[in-house]
Amino acid sequence: MAEEPKNTAPTDCPTVSVVRPGEGETIVLGTTRMRVLENGSTTGHRLGIAESFIAPHTPGPPQHRHARHDEGFYIVSGTVRFTVGDEEHDATAGTLVMVPPGAPHTFANTTDQPAVMLSTFTPDLYVQYFRDLQDLFAGGRVPTPQANVEVMDRHATEPATGYARPRSGGDS
Repeated sequence: MAEEPKNTAPTDCPTVSVVRPGEGETIVLGTTRMRVLENGSTTGHRLGIAESFIAPHTPGPPQHRHARHDEGFYIVSGTVRFTVGDEEHDATAGTLVMVPPGAPHTFANTTDQPAVMLSTFTPDLYVQYFRDLQDLFAGGRVPTPQANVEVMDRHATEPATGYARPRSGGDS
């Protein structure tokens, strides 16, 4: 007697996230507006993604380093200046900048034009940092450096002071 075919389809299908233009959580940090596209809830907190609209002449955060997550930046439009240690890189549309844990970095829009970049956070730890930072900006306040450091500390991040200068290939 033949056995009845068994249904091998999974009973719990993972949820697929679709975020359309204009959707997603909005976080406002001074003259920068972020749209959270993936807060980690769909990816088991392995990945967070945000789109940032950076106004002209917007200074970035203090140079810092992350202890527990990689951060990627893909420039969609405009130019974003990345400072890594004491090196500057002007990243234009189509450029990807990947920052591993421990690497000192910051970014700014030093131009007369707005810039848009897509950022990834693996894991998603830093999405909550931006929410916490937004609270510091509430009511038009400008966060003190100490308040910013306290928020960084809660998210495995520290100011990048005393970073090592890049060494040339033959030095030991």
